[in-house]
Amino acid sequence: MPQTTNLRLLLSSAKHRYRHPLSAAASFHLPQNLSFSASFPFSLKTHLRNRKSPPLFATFSSYSKKQHSSKNENRNSRPFSRNKSSLRETVKKMDSGSEKGGVLAMEERERSAGFNKKRAEGRDESDRPKKLQLKVRTLNPANTIAYVQILGTGMDTQDTSPAVLLFFDKQRFIFNAGEGLQRFCTEHKIKLSKIDHIFLSRVCSETTGGLPGLLLTLAGMGDEGMSVNMWGPSDLKYLLDAMKSFIPNAAMVHTRSFGPSPGSPSMVLQSLDNPFVLIDDEVVKISAILLRPNKEVSQGENSHKPSSPEPTTNATKPGDLSVIYICELPEIKGKIDPKKAAALGLRPGPNYRELQLGNPVKSDSLDIMVHPSDVMGPSVPGPIVLLVDCPTLSHFRDLLTIQCLAPYYVDTANEVNEGSKIVNCVVHLTPLSVTRTDDYRTWMLKFGAAEHIMAGHQMKNIQLPILKASARLTARLNYLSPQFFPSPGFWTLPNMGLPSEVQASHEDLLLENHQISAENLLKFHLRPYANLGLDRSSIPNLSSHSEIIQELLTEIPEARDASENAARLLSDCASMTEEPWLLEDAVPSCLEDITREDMEIVLLGTGSSQPSKYRNVSSIFINLFSKGSILLDCGEGSLGQLKRRFGVQGADEAIRGLKCIWISHIHADHHTGLARILALRRDLLKGSPHEPALVVGPRQLKRFLDAYQRLEDLDMQFLDCYHTTEAGLEAFDLKEGNPTNHTSMNVDSSLFARGSPMRSYLTKPPSPAAQNLKSLKKVLREAGLEALVSFPVIHCLQAYGVVLQAASRINSVGKTIPGWKVVYSGDTRPCPELVRAAHGATVLIHEATFEDAMVDEAVARNHSTTMEAVEMGDSAGAYRIILTHFSQRYPKIPVFDETHMHKTCIAFDMMSVNLADVHALPRVLPYLKVLFKDEIIVDESEDV
Repeated sequence: MPQTTNLRLLLSSAKHRYRHPLSAAASFHLPQNLSFSASFPFSLKTHLRNRKSPPLFATFSSYSKKQHSSKNENRNSRPFSRNKSSLRETVKKMDSGSEKGGVLAMEERERSAGFNKKRAEGRDESDRPKKLQLKVRTLNPANTIAYVQILGTGMDTQDTSPAVLLFFDKQRFIFNAGEGLQRFCTEHKIKLSKIDHIFLSRVCSETTGGLPGLLLTLAGMGDEGMSVNMWGPSDLKYLLDAMKSFIPNAAMVHTRSFGPSPGSPSMVLQSLDNPFVLIDDEVVKISAILLRPNKEVSQGENSHKPSSPEPTTNATKPGDLSVIYICELPEIKGKIDPKKAAALGLRPGPNYRELQLGNPVKSDSLDIMVHPSDVMGPSVPGPIVLLVDCPTLSHFRDLLTIQCLAPYYVDTANEVNEGSKIVNCVVHLTPLSVTRTDDYRTWMLKFGAAEHIMAGHQMKNIQLPILKASARLTARLNYLSPQFFPSPGFWTLPNMGLPSEVQASHEDLLLENHQISAENLLKFHLRPYANLGLDRSSIPNLSSHSEIIQELLTEIPEARDASENAARLLSDCASMTEEPWLLEDAVPSCLEDITREDMEIVLLGTGSSQPSKYRNVSSIFINLFSKGSILLDCGEGSLGQLKRRFGVQGADEAIRGLKCIWISHIHADHHTGLARILALRRDLLKGSPHEPALVVGPRQLKRFLDAYQRLEDLDMQFLDCYHTTEAGLEAFDLKEGNPTNHTSMNVDSSLFARGSPMRSYLTKPPSPAAQNLKSLKKVLREAGLEALVSFPVIHCLQAYGVVLQAASRINSVGKTIPGWKVVYSGDTRPCPELVRAAHGATVLIHEATFEDAMVDEAVARNHSTTMEAVEMGDSAGAYRIILTHFSQRYPKIPVFDETHMHKTCIAFDMMSVNLADVHALPRVLPYLKVLFKDEIIVDESEDV
């Protein structure tokens, strides 16, 4: 269905030279005969350089080139002109019902609004797929160094499957890519650009949540980009089909799946006689064995000796396949004994080389043939590592029937049978519910003296956060302002919110029989052979909360005073009404008699593009307490952030109460955490009556979710953002015969009058959309909300912002109190649509990707600068502004002009803003800055 454009060009009459959009995507359409250079008295680039005329969005920016020239000057002393009246006049013209006024308003906006039109329409050259070439590295058969290493075990959050790194001198292999892998590797300086192959043990959100972001990061590296080989069972096809909706095909060209085709008759359960050999070169041989759930219900799945069931005829569903990977290094040849060689008439030279290659040679001085065994010591078998992912007891029943594992077993006396292969290490990705059974432990004994690394969410060292640097920063912020930065709760086991039976079993996990609980960065050395075995030297040390605070006070003594002042500021609410900064910005009536159980904004991710050491990507949790919760965007790692904020059990409760997930646009940093959260919600609510999760997003997202649900049921229903715009809602209300009342954005009702050009583009929503709109209204009513309204913004195809309007309430004396209003910009350039939507907002959450000196970059990428975001809020009359979505070139704190922060605050990951504290939000920022007084801006993206 055609949509309104981001600049509402449909407001003009068809007889004018402005054309209506013909595509289904929300986009910008300038007149066909109009370009920036032809229409403007100067070119866009010249305009950006000179700054002598009003800048790109004249009503939002008014500093000159002289003010802009000095970066250091800019940061602290740049004048800030707030020309709000001109913007309001522009919006007023835009909202006027007259044809002339609408056209003039559009012309004014086209002259003043700076944005990348091609990017907004999806035609930007920089967004086009690159022809990614697979880099071929020179192999090193000697491999002086080789090891297996655990990356991100999920110890503190239990939200993702760990990755396993197989390291060689010239090659890197990674097994699984769950959410948070990039952040973990960035922190520990593990170069993902060196990865040659990625293997998946299962194809599901738990093991692949970090894959889209990783592929996009690799594709964006350098001028040419990079690509890797990606391996997985045949289910991989479903994941690739889903990701094509937002990842260029070129980023996934080197994908290889193995096993029977999805849905084919060969998917029937059966034993495989031989493993799939994936790689076999002079460095390593990697084979795969498929596991499929044996669906026979035998007598007690937890029986001590399960029977060996006969194969059934039930076909395996997509997503059921699991893989055991076998990594075999070549044997190490014995060394030539010089004395034996001399006795047989051999001299050092080419014959030595031939013997080392296993070939017989003729003696240099005797008329005999010399065989390698005559002069060489015994060869040492190459180390062997197994990675086992057996997700359920049904898969374990199939595992017991697999005959091709027999050569890797030893007998009960630990004697090696002829033809057997010695396994040195087994990494178990199998969950605790399976590994703790007697049957599984008995099966593990078949590998003799092999070391078993238990990586399936073991509880050892649960006090140690995966992302130590981020946890350290959060602890420091908590010390300065615990009201805005509640303790994340991973410093002590009870605060994790773990079930009591799990806590009780913590001490029971001191494993025996060569079983070791996985720890982050734990290594098992394979080469050199002398170092074969475990290496704990890289494991991060445990830091307690008290140690971090003591370090802070030693490093920044003034932090103690800052903490005390911030606490006094928040506790002395009564005296705040006399503060000058409040007199000019009166507390809105919606905050009258507000309680701490009304609403809380939790910033789960505040960075842009890709996860970094200190900032995760976009996600905002609107906590309505007993009435449920709403997610605004859901970037990779959102589930882990929820668990760090609320604890494991607390996050589970929050996800059970999740009413709606709203996604602003299709860029991966805003939605790739969605599948993981929906899958967990499905599991948590299984067996209990509930409604499917409601996901509101751009229509491209539906293509991804529909394709993904063939792999894994997400128990959700989808609603196109367009149907939640004012136009879509009005069309629905007209169809249902309901009176329209979408006044939160102050849109003149004449825009949709009968006979107007807009009317012809409004058709009644299809039946599924109408049904889902009814579900949305029910969800909002239960959450105490009056409306959720999306509005188009300037960023890319089908990019939106959103308004959340709370219902009015009656106070203790019978007075009607208006509801609060939260507006989230998504990603956008400054635009009148957002100003109108945010009119009178209690809180405006606005992206501020770039510092003020980088407005050229902001225009090119259709983002906003810090100053532009602040002026947007000022022009809209928003009570408080929270800036987020900062470029990862600002690792801890972005560049901003503090003189403009009278109603604004910088967001940090895990920041929690309760509505009862929102009035004090700007006053806390100076105290938080104490932590960053010596910070230097560093672009950390190169660490990935």
